[in-house]
Amino acid sequence: MSDAPLMPMATAVWLVENTTLTFKQIANFCKLHEIEVQGIADGEVAKGIKGYNPIISGQLSRDEIELSSKDENRPLKIKSIDIEISNSETKIKKYVPLSKRQDKPDSALWLLKQHNILKDSQIAKLVGITKNSVTSIRNKSYWNYNNLNPKDPVALNLFTQKDLIEAIEKAERRIKREKRQKEKLKQS
Repeated sequence: MSDAPLMPMATAVWLVENTTLTFKQIANFCKLHEIEVQGIADGEVAKGIKGYNPIISGQLSRDEIELSSKDENRPLKIKSIDIEISNSETKIKKYVPLSKRQDKPDSALWLLKQHNILKDSQIAKLVGITKNSVTSIRNKSYWNYNNLNPKDPVALNLFTQKDLIEAIEKAERRIKREKRQKEKLKQS
């Protein structure tokens, strides 16, 4: 099974920064073009993307990286892992340590910059902060706005990639629906 890793660009950033693999090996593993990987190494591509460690996520082993580092013709092999997707409707509120609480406004800022089609209420629900906080971050009137650093909430484990994709798809459906309503109003 030669699927792309989760968050391929962030994984490529991590591999470029932390291994001696060739651009070609990283490109093949992450399903990117070799020139994109070179751009990452040169700092021209993926600016602001935080590296995502494929060892922690269980997609690669240190041994696998070592073997491919020693032989530039050897492709990296992704570990086939079954990603657990639970569809239990009950959501359990989990305690967030003080040190992690600043990650929520940082994540809200990241979502506002990366996926500006999301409504404030969607971002608030995903990240776990109030809608008023999201709105004030969007308006740059948040009390601590100048100290916020956009951080990828999926990498911070605030919610899953699946949750993010579902929210984006919902926002895209809403935008299409609003466009159709505007067209109807213009025609009448």
